[in-house]
Amino acid sequence: MKRGHLFLVTAPSGAGKTSLVRALLQDHTNIKFSISYTTRPQRSKEVHGHDYHFVDQAEFERMVKAGEFLEHAQVFDNYYGTGRRTVEAEMAAGRDVLLEIDWQGAAQVRKLMPEAVSIFILPPSRAELERRLRARGTDDDTVIARRLKDAVGDMSHWSEFDYVVVNDTFEHALAELSAIVTGRGQAHRADRPGLKATVAALLA
Repeated sequence: MKRGHLFLVTAPSGAGKTSLVRALLQDHTNIKFSISYTTRPQRSKEVHGHDYHFVDQAEFERMVKAGEFLEHAQVFDNYYGTGRRTVEAEMAAGRDVLLEIDWQGAAQVRKLMPEAVSIFILPPSRAELERRLRARGTDDDTVIARRLKDAVGDMSHWSEFDYVVVNDTFEHALAELSAIVTGRGQAHRADRPGLKATVAALLA
């Protein structure tokens, strides 16, 4: 049986990654979403086992020691990890799998699975990134300021990825993601002409 593909999707907080991934999975039902484990507090609209597997820090540390994660990382003050067995079983069965993870986790996965297809999502501007973070209504000014600062560090890793999607409009970004996962993403590669100038403005 042909082994499934592994897609890694990464973005700074507020770039629209989660909404894009959800829409992509609705359009491509053959791709399985890998639900991460996290020690982050559960938000009011989130469902355990659907959005994340919510665990406390002691359980997370036990899983790390037992080698149960394909990757794990600390983001802000919380920990995130991808269960190894589920991902490997899905791919072995010929199904494509998508991981929505940070750049640290993506780097770990690429070392173990260099065949993984990695995609970085960027906001069109710093001002738009701040607007989207404030529109969530979940964080205070202090948290937003820290997320904006950390976003610059996150975005500096864009060139480590195979593809880069600029989320200027939702429909446009979704179409680019769809092209990538169906093998038609050559125009959206990270080494394409003109992208460096866009990123330079974001990191300035």
